[in-house]
Amino acid sequence: MTKQTAPAAIPDVQSFADSRHIAIDKVGVKNVSFPLTLRTREGGTQSTVASINMYVALPHHQKGTHMSRFLEVLNEYARPLSPDCIGVVAGAIRERLEAAQAHLEIRFPYFIEKKAPVTAMPGLMDYQVTFSVDTNSETDLCMAVKAPATSLCPCSKEISAYGAHNQRCEIEANIRMNDTVWIEDLAEMCERAASAPVYPVLKRPDEKFVTEQAFDHPKFVEDIVRDLAIILDADDRIDWYSINSENYESIHNHNAYAQITRDKREKTGR
Repeated sequence: MTKQTAPAAIPDVQSFADSRHIAIDKVGVKNVSFPLTLRTREGGTQSTVASINMYVALPHHQKGTHMSRFLEVLNEYARPLSPDCIGVVAGAIRERLEAAQAHLEIRFPYFIEKKAPVTAMPGLMDYQVTFSVDTNSETDLCMAVKAPATSLCPCSKEISAYGAHNQRCEIEANIRMNDTVWIEDLAEMCERAASAPVYPVLKRPDEKFVTEQAFDHPKFVEDIVRDLAIILDADDRIDWYSINSENYESIHNHNAYAQITRDKREKTGR
């Protein structure tokens, strides 16, 4: 009988010591596609596909992280993946990889039905949404929504005899909240700050309406972020926000941009 020998141990190279003694802020995996299920404001559910980034902080003495463990945790805890378990997944990543800090980013398209303003023709509008979580001893969750809209230039309206130039813009709001803020809520807040919203389906009466609405509400990029700041300041569910608008200029070969970040807790003492 042939004597069998035990298989040789496979070296764990990632756990080797590193002589350079340089800590790494974030190391992990990016662009992992994964199904995501969300509850909607109306009481239903929506399924989409998310692009996920997962990172940990790596101490100066360790050569590398264990990349496979990120996927192990994701598949173990996220069946299905939902916003309710994002903090749990981030915490499990930190524990499984024995890290001081973990970071999780989940980006996905979210669809909201919008009806045209005059004819009420329905259509689906897509919004880009991001959930991000940092976890060490506590878990910090942020939600960001990017909404397309219309901006019309006040200066062009004032100086032109035949109208004003207008363009699409993208308005983004990133928030920390103390109570539920639905994706639909934040998308509507962004759109309220614009000259006019955009719609997936427009017939001629609708096009006339939104064109005139934008003309009646001209806004610089500065006006958009200031008006959005006022809206978010008035919402007690929101503790912190970072907002921006990027206007894709129709008569310039560049974009206009403005950004505001505020921590409302500094005023309230929360």
